[in-house]
Amino acid sequence: MKLFFTIFGTVFLAEMGDKTQIATFLFASKNNINRFYVFLASASALVAASAISVGLGDFLSKFISPQVFKIAGGILFIFLGVLMILGV
Repeated sequence: MKLFFTIFGTVFLAEMGDKTQIATFLFASKNNINRFYVFLASASALVAASAISVGLGDFLSKFISPQVFKIAGGILFIFLGVLMILGV
């Protein structure tokens, strides 16, 4: 259960305030849209994206070490952060 809550917490915090949550918020704020469908569609999209990530991570882990993933992920986050700061 510790692993479950670690993954849940990490993904939950990463998703808070991101573009996906803002888009979901905007859809839900429209008067003529059923909120249940907004929830169902956004939750389904997150599940599909997570399934793709798990499958791709599993496949790539057969060829690439976890250390390379950590370094590449860190570099990518720094790069995207710099792009956001620069407004690119």
